[in-house]
Amino acid sequence: MTEKQFLIDDFKLGESWRLFKIIGEFVEGVETLHDLGPAVSIFGSARVGPEDPIYQKAETLGGLFARNGFGVITGGGGGVMEAANKGATEAGGTSVGLNIHLPHEQVPNDYATICIEFKYFFVRKVMFLKYASAYIALPGGFGTLDEVFESITLIQTQRIRPLPMILVGADYWNGLLDWVRQNLEKRDLISPHDLDIVQVIDDPVEIVQAVKGILKI
Repeated sequence: MTEKQFLIDDFKLGESWRLFKIIGEFVEGVETLHDLGPAVSIFGSARVGPEDPIYQKAETLGGLFARNGFGVITGGGGGVMEAANKGATEAGGTSVGLNIHLPHEQVPNDYATICIEFKYFFVRKVMFLKYASAYIALPGGFGTLDEVFESITLIQTQRIRPLPMILVGADYWNGLLDWVRQNLEKRDLISPHDLDIVQVIDDPVEIVQAVKGILKI
């Protein structure tokens, strides 16, 4: 066997073993969250602190959903994730953190009562979507936008149920939605009704009421 062939075979073996790691993450996620019950996934920036109105709104939302019988699922890190987990925990609810290993280590927050560690983003995303009855997005960066557009795409293509997708913060989201209307809808790159998937609601009480109304809870 040549050195080149040995390296190719070694790479294939590494790829095969990686599949077992991926399966292991799926198994842990499913076993941990199978009996979770009604829950909402809350997305948003890891970079906002307790003094930020966005953090405070996420904390309020976490508490309100918990008091209305919903578990709260976040990415398990700081900022909006910490705030939502904190609100849910302090309200006596189920508070889930799906933490991801990053090159600049994301430290799990102290408020998730259930914490699962992931290496693979796509496995983590499945857990966000599979175990939530609604998706709530506060202002955030690329990660938040990725989670929002993936949720919308899966609803649009009927790969998941048409669950509530609520954007929190009209001043943050309306510019993006206007861009979508101008550059996607007007060019027939999406259907006119595709944006009906999304609601923009700022008031935490109205958000919880909207979710309960759509789900008929």
